[in-house]
Amino acid sequence: MLAIPELGMPQSQTVTTVYNGKREVWMDYEQAKAYFLELMMSTDGEEHERAECVYIQLLHGLDECSDEDE
Repeated sequence: MLAIPELGMPQSQTVTTVYNGKREVWMDYEQAKAYFLELMMSTDGEEHERAECVYIQLLHGLDECSDEDE
């Protein structure tokens, strides 16, 4: 069973991301995914891991995606 019930929910058009402490609201989900995929592919080390964390959450359709450990 899914640990996070939001994973099965349909995604909305807007998404909030938190990356390196900066909160940003995106009006286009696909644009956010494209941005974090490009960021993930163009960085390495800790920055790559942070971008990858946000990107994976975007792939799962979460409304709020963060690189922070909760």
